[in-house]
Amino acid sequence: MTALILALTAGAVVGLALGALGGGGGVLAVPALIYLLGFTPAAAVTASLIIVTVTSLTALYAHARAGHVRWKAGAAFAAAGILPAAAAGAASAHLPQALLTTAFAAVAAVAAVAMLRTGGATRHGGGDVRLGKAAGTGAGLGTLTGLLGVGGGFLAVPALVSVLAFEMEAAVGTSLLVITANSLASLATRSGAAASLDWATTGPFIGAAILGAWDGKRMAAKVSGPRLQRAFAVVLLAVAAFMLAAAVT
Repeated sequence: MTALILALTAGAVVGLALGALGGGGGVLAVPALIYLLGFTPAAAVTASLIIVTVTSLTALYAHARAGHVRWKAGAAFAAAGILPAAAAGAASAHLPQALLTTAFAAVAAVAAVAMLRTGGATRHGGGDVRLGKAAGTGAGLGTLTGLLGVGGGFLAVPALVSVLAFEMEAAVGTSLLVITANSLASLATRSGAAASLDWATTGPFIGAAILGAWDGKRMAAKVSGPRLQRAFAVVLLAVAAFMLAAAVT
């Protein structure tokens, strides 16, 4: 019963993050699965990809109905990350779990800093420069998705704002398209691992995350994006510090 309550609570928080911010679900799901629900790092990455994929699709639908998804730009951004996501997903099975945990902590810290800086991002560069930066960023996000089980939305949103000059609502909605594509590409390399997951825990986690995503979408309409990002960044910094401490002790 305790595990079920923890799964439902963690799932709701992950869904809120994805629905409100267009990212951040994976960087919360993985540590929750490891430290609250007892998953191994490898199993947590696989479960996180499933959770993030399903929840992102739900949130994407909600944002698309509101007209906040730039489909062409998002598809191009996501396309750059599909192959890296698949390749990194295959490689991650051969990496030490301690290394993956440490890398995850570092990515969570970078994500927090990126979210704190998004509000002051500058918009510059010509079309070719933006296209090149978008492709490079998309490939990098795909690699992170495959290795660590994060969708990459926490970095996609700042990139879409600063590189492609999206307004925040469009960046949040479009990032969900990127997250979904990258997560599906990485999951394609983990079909065997998914079958052995603890579905009694993963299933309720997904259900709570889906409901949380709808609440997150409504929250985003009431609370300013910068305020949500700052609050989430503080949470991410705490998660990063905890995981790094656990990895080195």
